[in-house]
Amino acid sequence: MQRLSFWVALSVEVAIASHSVADDIQVRDDKDGVAIESEQLSAKINAKGYVSGIAAGTFVDKKTGARELGFGLHIMDFLMAPGWRDDGYQRDPKVHGNLPKHYVEGPQICTQAKELKPEVVRGDNCVAVKLKFKFTKPGEGFNAGSTWEQILVFQPGVRYMLSAERITSVNDVDDVFYRIDMPGHVKHKGGDNFEQVYLSYLPKPIPAAEFKENFGPDEKHLYLRDDKKIPERMIRAYQVKVDGKPGPWLAGMTLDPAETSEAWCHQRGYICFIEELHKRKVKAGETFGAAYVVGWFDDIAQMEKVYDKYKGAKTVDVVDGNVVTK
Repeated sequence: MQRLSFWVALSVEVAIASHSVADDIQVRDDKDGVAIESEQLSAKINAKGYVSGIAAGTFVDKKTGARELGFGLHIMDFLMAPGWRDDGYQRDPKVHGNLPKHYVEGPQICTQAKELKPEVVRGDNCVAVKLKFKFTKPGEGFNAGSTWEQILVFQPGVRYMLSAERITSVNDVDDVFYRIDMPGHVKHKGGDNFEQVYLSYLPKPIPAAEFKENFGPDEKHLYLRDDKKIPERMIRAYQVKVDGKPGPWLAGMTLDPAETSEAWCHQRGYICFIEELHKRKVKAGETFGAAYVVGWFDDIAQMEKVYDKYKGAKTVDVVDGNVVTK
């Protein structure tokens, strides 16, 4: 059996099945990246500049014309652990709150990796793009060299993608976590381009008016994991306006809700949708990560239906040309 796994080395040659989605999902080289087009979506994955995940402003819902409003989707930062250190991590309470943390390994991939090499995998029912980076800047007392891998999977007939990351640690860390943007930050002016925000761990959506003034991540809407009371779902979404009227929702869903250790939804000139994951003990050589659905939905009920289809998944693979979550 030929196995095309997210975790295989990027040098493996990928066979293209005789029956593929080439007619349904087009992939082309774009300036400094890879462009994806289906009947439902368009998107770009950057190879240079601001890298990881989906490039800013390129994730478009063709049903409604809605477009992602921030700096990109499923964007990767760095590895961290709890507690303050004098390592340059900003302590401005409006930016990072009173939430003591320090670096384990960097740099911040999105802003400082500068260049990644996307690998395209074509399957029978999907097109996947894989990215990989090895951390080069260790925090005090740690080694550099942990490997981050990301997969973004596009399928015909749906307005969302599946995605995942996997990190292989070179350090023993008691409570390591990593930081991503999930789904992604929201640029706006006084709530002009979105209607409301939905966080599945809060009782009701948050109107755009609540984000007119800046506030820190621990002032409002902060999620902190309680292992005795894990939410049924981990969905974070915002409703985009189209032609000034409420349009579709752009959602990021962490499919194993127990993986999210902390999540922010605060205003710092834009809505900051930081999510931190894992925050558990890791030994050198071990891997950890999570899987997601990121995409467009007509309403919350539709989000929940798709979430429940994939709920509990921790990985995304391409096996014998087919997308597999487990």
